[in-house]
Amino acid sequence: MEFRRTDLEQFEQKGINKSTVEKQIRNFIHGFPFANLEGAATPERGILVCAPEQVDKFVRLYEKRAPGMRLEKFVPASGAASRMFRHLFSVLQDYEEDKVMIDRILSDDAFHSAGYFLNNLEKFAFYLILRETVTGKGHDFDKLIEHKEYRPILEALLTEEGMNYGSLPKGLLYFHMYEDGPRHALEEHLVEGAFYCRERSGKVSVHFTVSPEHMERFRRVANREKGKHENAFGVVYDISYSVQKPTTDTVAVDMDNEPFRLEDGSILFRPGGHGALIENLNDLHADLIFIKNIDNVVPDRLKTDTYKYKKLLGGILLDVQETVFDYLEKIENGRFNENDLLSIKEFMQDRLLIRFPDDFNDLDLEKQFGWIEYKLNRPIRVCGMVKNEGEPGGGPFWVINDRGEISLQIVEKSQIDPDDPRQVEIMNRSTHFNPVDLVCATKNYKGEKFNLKSFVDPETGFISQKSRDGRDLKALELPGLWNGAMAGWNTIFVEVPIITFNPVKSVNDLLREQHQ
Repeated sequence: MEFRRTDLEQFEQKGINKSTVEKQIRNFIHGFPFANLEGAATPERGILVCAPEQVDKFVRLYEKRAPGMRLEKFVPASGAASRMFRHLFSVLQDYEEDKVMIDRILSDDAFHSAGYFLNNLEKFAFYLILRETVTGKGHDFDKLIEHKEYRPILEALLTEEGMNYGSLPKGLLYFHMYEDGPRHALEEHLVEGAFYCRERSGKVSVHFTVSPEHMERFRRVANREKGKHENAFGVVYDISYSVQKPTTDTVAVDMDNEPFRLEDGSILFRPGGHGALIENLNDLHADLIFIKNIDNVVPDRLKTDTYKYKKLLGGILLDVQETVFDYLEKIENGRFNENDLLSIKEFMQDRLLIRFPDDFNDLDLEKQFGWIEYKLNRPIRVCGMVKNEGEPGGGPFWVINDRGEISLQIVEKSQIDPDDPRQVEIMNRSTHFNPVDLVCATKNYKGEKFNLKSFVDPETGFISQKSRDGRDLKALELPGLWNGAMAGWNTIFVEVPIITFNPVKSVNDLLREQHQ
């Protein structure tokens, strides 16, 4: 690939190696292989389902041990909320002072319709602020509603001249209403942290990944609101932020797989997707890190189950990690023998569901323990999984990698070959999906941080078609944060109840009973 001098200067400015760009272009040319599914992870094979007494046991273990550790919540919060309001933008774009059109919109009472939104305005946590914004622009809010003149209301909600909800990140939107006023999504994560990420000193660490253009406002809102939650829960918040690193941006190409050039001749680079956040996660130094999306929060009245099952996941991790560390210390110190081998194998097969190679028993004892050390000495994640109540798709599966090794992985639907009947059949047998509910341990048995980039499977990226300035282009996303970016981790899947999963994909989702 021949690059211009200005291209090389652009790469250097972004901190991206020429070889990285060349590799990404080869990925566009050759594509990424589909996942090779060996089977669906189910409660019978791959997903731990805890009885009530087991839940209580692991919760107690977490509550006993976790406060003495460094704990942190990691919340990906970069994405704008524009897709939440797509149906409202459509109305605003086509808006006419035409009562027939407005009546037609208002008569559509389908849950995700614009009519359902407009007919239930007063139920949103941001309703009073919206009224004030409309009134501040010289309008009589009640008369606008009476006369079905919704343009000023939608403009006040969505545009820069008003509340700008159409461009803000979800974390800065008011999600829930309380007696003392509305609460932002980011605040709900602060409240959660006080109940399961509180250290013995009272410190609660929460890390948000934020886009650069919203960083100042994110900080301002968090600093303004955190005090009332510190007083309410007797904690001190340590809130930190990071942005997706420019070095993780990926090159875009045209439909002929040539670098996509802008009008000034420069090459277009795009953010590498949430998989780029493995770099941000790699910079954290906590002993346990909880990962949860910004929009998966509920009001306080429903948080009890959230706290309980977060502690369950954390307790399972601590229980497994203690045994892993004990075995690794014995191996390092040479304190192992054939009698230990049986118990270690049993633990690895029963608790971590690690598959041993067919020729394992043919290896001498030292090589057997060398292989065991190689498999155990890596990051651990415990992932909540929710029963699939809709169409089967992405979620927990047994996957065969290019070395023939079988392991538990989270797989997106787009990674599954739709033209392979056997792979589709396996997907259709899946019973659970991934709600992004993880607890991670990223340090080894000596307390040293793993380099998380060493455990990424680079062959699990995504290619999608986009457009820029009216021209088609192909974009590349890095291996997803909980997909290929954690492919080399030891993984435990645990069933958690559906009540712990309440995402807000459309603003109308805030009208669901769970968010009221």
